[in-house]
Amino acid sequence: MINKEELVEKIENTDLEKLPGTEDIWEKNIYLNNKKVLIVGYKVEEPSEYIEPGKEVVKTYYWYWELRNSQTWEILYENHDQNFNFCESDLDSWGDEDRVEDVVGDIDEEDVCKWSEQDLIKDISEDIADEVMIWLKS
Repeated sequence: MINKEELVEKIENTDLEKLPGTEDIWEKNIYLNNKKVLIVGYKVEEPSEYIEPGKEVVKTYYWYWELRNSQTWEILYENHDQNFNFCESDLDSWGDEDRVEDVVGDIDEEDVCKWSEQDLIKDISEDIADEVMIWLKS
């Protein structure tokens, strides 16, 4: 069985890929021993629009993970609780790398969306690994 440190490394280093289709969903598939695959991804919630001097669209994404049978794709365990989320904003020519407050000015992040500092997988990889290790022992 995989240990927690190896699992954290796989979670952090496996590439995310955009799923085909029009939805904004990104996933990584981490194949484990015992015919199991861990899927870690994020998807967009409905975008919230804020009208400021320019039109700004703020998108909230949430992380999720699932443990599946790698042969049948049956879901064995899943976490879609939306406890880990992050936001991106777009204002006219500004891109996703610009934080909301850099573009609009000082505002409370909580007023814009469910902002968090969990946009990097490294921010939550230990939490995911802890839960998955419990699942694997079940």
